[in-house]
Amino acid sequence: MSEAIACDLMAQRFRSYLPVVVDLETGGFDSQRNAILEIAAVTLTMNAEGNLVPDATHSFHVEPFPGASVEQAALDFTGINLDDPLRQQVAVSEAEALGEIFRPVRKSIKAHGCTRAILVGHNAAFDHGFLNAAATRCGIKRNPFHPFSSFDTASLAGLMYGQTVLARACRAAGIAFSNSEAHSARYDTERTAELFCAMVNRYKEIGGWAQTQREQGMEEPT
Repeated sequence: MSEAIACDLMAQRFRSYLPVVVDLETGGFDSQRNAILEIAAVTLTMNAEGNLVPDATHSFHVEPFPGASVEQAALDFTGINLDDPLRQQVAVSEAEALGEIFRPVRKSIKAHGCTRAILVGHNAAFDHGFLNAAATRCGIKRNPFHPFSSFDTASLAGLMYGQTVLARACRAAGIAFSNSEAHSARYDTERTAELFCAMVNRYKEIGGWAQTQREQGMEEPT
């Protein structure tokens, strides 16, 4: 299969939406009040075999926006230390982080012939809500993500493996998962990307996607 055909299949696979895996670590559960502390995104592509694979990871430590609330319970859960000198050296503003995430997402949308990105997340509604709230705060008018649709790997993993916790779903899918590295946005996003790809590709292997292609007349020419 040529690269051009793989890109064409990507555009067809999700109705011209490009799946992009996103994870955020936050200072609480309120997207309007609590800060984003870390953000990571993994763009996806298709390989020569027509399988979905991770492409590139983009991740940032984020400075709390002015007036943001950060709850101690959230810091205890994630292990984030806002006073860590190394973190303070690399943390960027919310606007800069979103800009640096959205730029390669837009580029990948164009490269794959898609029209928009669709957020993939583990319990996606949480990350989607924070992402949209931050984009609004920062006055970003060209948010590349669909405003309300998303793919939730917790639901998909519940269907595929009977597991909804990320660590357990990954292990059920044969993906190594380190509890000590969990709750880092970069680590969780990369494992979620592997999990999503594994589930999509497994569905293809058992004939689901191939059957859909045949029914819709989209099967790759021989």
